[in-house]
Amino acid sequence: MRRAARFLSRLAAGLALGLTLGLAACTATAAPQDKAQGYRFEIVTGDDSAVTARIAEDLYRRLVPTFAAFRTELAQKRRMVTIAIGPDALRQAAARRCDCVLIAAFTSSQVWRAVTGTLPPARAALMTAVYAEPAPLDQLQLASLLYRRPVRVAAILGPDADVFVHSLQGKLDLVRAAPGDDIGELLGRIGRSEALLALPDSAVYNPENVRSILLATYRRKQAVIGFSGDMVKVGALATTYSDIEDINAQVAEIAAEFVASGELPAPQFPRYFRTAINEGVAHSLDIVVSKDARAFARPRP
Repeated sequence: MRRAARFLSRLAAGLALGLTLGLAACTATAAPQDKAQGYRFEIVTGDDSAVTARIAEDLYRRLVPTFAAFRTELAQKRRMVTIAIGPDALRQAAARRCDCVLIAAFTSSQVWRAVTGTLPPARAALMTAVYAEPAPLDQLQLASLLYRRPVRVAAILGPDADVFVHSLQGKLDLVRAAPGDDIGELLGRIGRSEALLALPDSAVYNPENVRSILLATYRRKQAVIGFSGDMVKVGALATTYSDIEDINAQVAEIAAEFVASGELPAPQFPRYFRTAINEGVAHSLDIVVSKDARAFARPRP
């Protein structure tokens, strides 16, 4: 569990979550939509780390074919499509005064709601996102595959977790946490559930209590379906996860759909994923992991 401390220190800024990447200054100002004849794009980042470079390079390669028709006619009026990588990028790009379209990536649903909730509706309507965390419904399906049957799952949600309530209502036991609630008492309220679906909600999970949550559920023979591969490494049973190329492929698809139709889809969870399983935890919980569980994935095209 020492590795949990390192994991959780990284999680502290990001249980706001996602890859905490920054935003470089944006210099382009888009033409008004009714005068735009095409679209161009920019990828905004704020550091030169290897991870950032990998994201930007792969994403640029995926986006160029969609926007290539407008790259050589320099006199043509175009509207900007901005790809914001990470929470800081989202915050700063959202604050710009422009009618540019914004697609956020590598940012959690919680950060997304916090940022867009403060914006005028007209600005928020020009924004969408691919969330950083796994889709809860995919996680529930993984739990059923691990147990080879319908399994009783619980989730503990804070007061600002409406996006999860909407997608999970009626599908598992929901325990609502209020400010100041003791995590031990909350775990006691899921005692009849066989598994806990952990969601990246900073009102519930933080660097100080994740270790206690993993230990408490382990002692009760309750599995934890985590929200990242790192969480599986430090004691959760399993998770679905998406790599950089998975997220970038989805972002590129959204951009292409927008250029073709002028319509932005609603914010969405990752579409493409694979599964990570902690075999040692599975053995301790007397779970015999099936081939179907190990192979659970939705590969990108």
